[in-house]
Amino acid sequence: MSTTAPHTHESESEEQPEGAPAPTGANGHRPPRLIHNEVTTEIPVHLLFRDDPAPAPVPLKPAVVGRRQGTGEQPRLARPAPRTRPRPVPPADPELVERPARVLPGAAGVCAGLGGVAGCLATSWWAGVLPPLALESLRLPSYAGAGLGPAQWAAYAGAGAVGLFGFAGLARGRTGRAWVLGMFGRYRGTVHRTGLLWVNPLLRRRRADVRLRHWRSEAIPAADASGVALRVSVLVVWRVRDTARALLGIEDHEGYLRECVEAALARVPVEAPGGTRGGADASAEVLTRLVAGDATAAGLEVFSVRPLRVEYAPEVAAAMHRRRIAALDAQQRATMLSSVVDSVEDTVTRLTVRGLVELDDYERKALVRDLTVAFCSGRGEPA
Repeated sequence: MSTTAPHTHESESEEQPEGAPAPTGANGHRPPRLIHNEVTTEIPVHLLFRDDPAPAPVPLKPAVVGRRQGTGEQPRLARPAPRTRPRPVPPADPELVERPARVLPGAAGVCAGLGGVAGCLATSWWAGVLPPLALESLRLPSYAGAGLGPAQWAAYAGAGAVGLFGFAGLARGRTGRAWVLGMFGRYRGTVHRTGLLWVNPLLRRRRADVRLRHWRSEAIPAADASGVALRVSVLVVWRVRDTARALLGIEDHEGYLRECVEAALARVPVEAPGGTRGGADASAEVLTRLVAGDATAAGLEVFSVRPLRVEYAPEVAAAMHRRRIAALDAQQRATMLSSVVDSVEDTVTRLTVRGLVELDDYERKALVRDLTVAFCSGRGEPA
């Protein structure tokens, strides 16, 4: 099978006999040939109907940034941007988790205390040391008594210990408050019950406030997206969620929360005064997420961290005030100068158009100067 190169003109496809004159155009000139070399090439048939081979894998070379022409700079490899590692969150003690403590109703303590008092009275009557007035008021029969011996002193000690143990363990549970109990440095549980309770008096009790609380900070240093120094006061709404971690896992959970807020403000740009409301909401959302993540290890639950008052730092505010005063002064001077120039031009034009005076160039310049000085002096500006 053979193919022939295409021709652009029909007359050129026919071969001219040797010695025949070349065809000429209407103006007698010979037209230029579009194809100078006509070559016929044979193409094998099996090459026209073969399937395309599978694409071979091509090894990729490192991307190279084009060098600058004429500088002699060596080409450099385009390295990927370094990945930022996530900020580590402080771990929490898995064993220090809030759990309920074992307590008894307050009636049990009252009964134990009254039993101890009754035991002391009975021992006194047994020893015969109970006053007659007490005998009459208690309606007890008179008894000579056996005196104070070892048995009586042992009974006194037992009854007194029971009464003291019963009354000393009484505690009052209040709504929104909790008791964190511990013995010999070991956590024993948390009491969230309300009313009169009896708690083992050998346990150490620490009161915790579990109500919803809010804290309004003082002015904390911060910055906006452009790096301008700001002073921000934030409102933090939080509460103690895990009393064991809040009171035993950290020294001062309130101070820790304040430090977390300051650290978050140092990392998050805050919307400058007069900015959009959407930017302020976005900043509050990011602040809340950061502070809540840091405070979880301390047993605190943070609901919102919202900037209340955002103002520029004193040095930035002073510089902006000076710049604003300078801009207003320049604007006022430009306005006054335009007004003076218009007034001088109007005065000179009227004098010359009406023919009141005839001025040459020197006299016109002198008149303009004098009028400018007069108008500026009248407006309170130095000439």
